[in-house]
Amino acid sequence: MSDYHAMWEKLGLDLAAHDGLLEVLPPLYQDCILSQENRPEGMQYFDFVFSEVHGLRIKELVDHRASGGIVVGTFCTYVPEELILAVGGACVGLCAGAQVAEEAAEQYLPRNLCALIKSSLGFKLAKVCPYIESCDLLVGETTCDGKKKYYEILNQLQPVHTMELPQRKDEADRRLWREEVRRLVARLEEISGRKIDEAALRDAIRVINEKRKALLRLAGLRKCDPPVISGRDALLINQIAFYDDPVRLTEKVNALCDELEERRDGGISIGGAHRPRILLSGCPMAIPNWKVPTIIETSGALVAMDEMCTGIRYFRHLVEEGAGDLEGMLDAIADRYLKIDCAVFTPNRERLDHISELVRDYDIDAVIYYALQFCDPYTVEAFQVQQELEKERVPFLYLETDYSSEDMGQLTTRVQALIEMVETQKPSVF
Repeated sequence: MSDYHAMWEKLGLDLAAHDGLLEVLPPLYQDCILSQENRPEGMQYFDFVFSEVHGLRIKELVDHRASGGIVVGTFCTYVPEELILAVGGACVGLCAGAQVAEEAAEQYLPRNLCALIKSSLGFKLAKVCPYIESCDLLVGETTCDGKKKYYEILNQLQPVHTMELPQRKDEADRRLWREEVRRLVARLEEISGRKIDEAALRDAIRVINEKRKALLRLAGLRKCDPPVISGRDALLINQIAFYDDPVRLTEKVNALCDELEERRDGGISIGGAHRPRILLSGCPMAIPNWKVPTIIETSGALVAMDEMCTGIRYFRHLVEEGAGDLEGMLDAIADRYLKIDCAVFTPNRERLDHISELVRDYDIDAVIYYALQFCDPYTVEAFQVQQELEKERVPFLYLETDYSSEDMGQLTTRVQALIEMVETQKPSVF
């Protein structure tokens, strides 16, 4: 990607630090993703997108801005992509999945804060993320106290619009959230200089719904046993879905699904015989965080589904397309996003029921709960998830970790013990 140095320099990146980051990513990708055998041919597109993660896609964003469009960065699944698309914007996810500039970030943030937040600020301070530097506006949300206060700091470096997410789902909360959606509309119209009209919003809803349908189709194919796609490849696709062009991504995911259906019908799998099927639950995994899925799948199991924001939580619900006017569409968008079952909500029975549903639908042998250290909503809610799974006698393993590789040996030992227990059919909770 050396041809992009002039573009990166214009964006204000620290070229030496950025080159160092790009040297680290290819061997990590090789070890975690490309080392898998018998991958579907359709994964070549997603491999290409990753190889150009800071190249071609960034050029597309730069060109989009040059032609009068805007780029909006988001940190969470609660930010309505449809609204950004409807003002001629491009939406990119900004959550980071690697340790970068921790010491610099800890000058602003406490050490005992989750790695996702510190990583995000680290990428900004180190000037190694062309995505955040390409954005006209960042949109945050109050899904946890750490992020909420982090946005106050980040707003001193770059404009941030923060959406107030209610913590319950009663009628008063619904009214508040609908108002927050309209407040975001006003900010996007101000930044873009364009008013959202019915035709543009209706088309944006259709485009993003089609992306979700394609990802849901892929999720359905993960029920196959023996599997036709690995959990790591499925996670990679979901991660890329946060920043790739939505129309193009939809086309490529559907093409991959066509191939996977042919493989299924032809008896071609990626692993041969049955392997223990794992539901991976908990915190999101942003690129290049493939640590736990790689441990699971190189230890003899399969990640059959991800109950995470970088998994089915991202695309599970569609926006109702039957609304007759602009206000109705905005309400439909607000209602769709409020269905998301993040651990920030209280009570959160929907999430527990959904996990049980996934265990049944995907023939899950065990649940591994991935929690980032100091992520209070997900670390605390793990107790209720464990209780629910104990009732159903589903093996449960809780892993609390960060972005470092220091605990790889310990995590591997614990995962392998779970898999051995599942294979010998001795129900337990770890």
